[in-house]
Amino acid sequence: MCVSMGPAAPAGTKHQPTSVAPCSQGQTRCGVCFSQDAFVKITRNEGVRSLWSGLPPTLVMAVPATVIYFTCYDQLRDLLRYGMGFQGNYIPLVAGGLARLGAVSVISPLELVRTKMQSQKLTYSELRVCIRSSVAQDGWLSLWRGWGPTVLRDVPFSALYWFNYELVKAQLCDQYDVSQATFSISFTAGAISGAVAAIMTLPFDVVKTRRQIQLGEMETLGVPMKNPTSTWHIMRGIWAESGYRGLFAGFLPRVIKVAPACAVMISTYEFGKIFFQKMNLDREQQAC
Repeated sequence: MCVSMGPAAPAGTKHQPTSVAPCSQGQTRCGVCFSQDAFVKITRNEGVRSLWSGLPPTLVMAVPATVIYFTCYDQLRDLLRYGMGFQGNYIPLVAGGLARLGAVSVISPLELVRTKMQSQKLTYSELRVCIRSSVAQDGWLSLWRGWGPTVLRDVPFSALYWFNYELVKAQLCDQYDVSQATFSISFTAGAISGAVAAIMTLPFDVVKTRRQIQLGEMETLGVPMKNPTSTWHIMRGIWAESGYRGLFAGFLPRVIKVAPACAVMISTYEFGKIFFQKMNLDREQQAC
């Protein structure tokens, strides 16, 4: 879940615990042990291949999501800065948030497909029947179920990420007296900004995980949801149970996962942009 803020790993989706009460002590250690235990049990009971269940829809979701996200960010940033004449550090904040909002809205149905394939082990034919049944019962908007919590987590993450990334990148360029960010500068700025954004938006990620666990238990037991579980309702419940520690459970694993992923993605993206810009410039010069 880096710049694109993708969903959790398959192991986290496959294993549905019977209790959602957080650990009273050692939240981070508990989260790490839980992930290791889920990994071992899934591999033992369902085979190694089950760890990659839902990979095709994940790839189908990741490619357009990344293309939409980065393209929208660059276009919106340039529009605000050069087309509309706005100046200031808030431009990456606005452009990043809007770009993520658009990407999440387009990709949300594909994420629903991926989640169902991972959690229920459906074949493609069964999945088609399941989706048709859901649309028939609840309408087309049912394909965007979970859109709200995803937006609350991903839009602030992207806004904070791009704000900090552009800021740190500019400072590093000034420090090393270079006009264009090198691979190492982009990598460092990406890791720092990814870690900051991951920490600040962690409560929303905890809420989404709690909701997924509750929905998984209700589907397994066949129990309908009686009370609405809005993001703020779940957040208040977590706060009442374990305070701010509960909202920031899994702090270390999330930072370890997000920071390097953000660093790799943004440095690769920046390198690719520079490479193709140079290639296009060389072509234009040769044509002249």
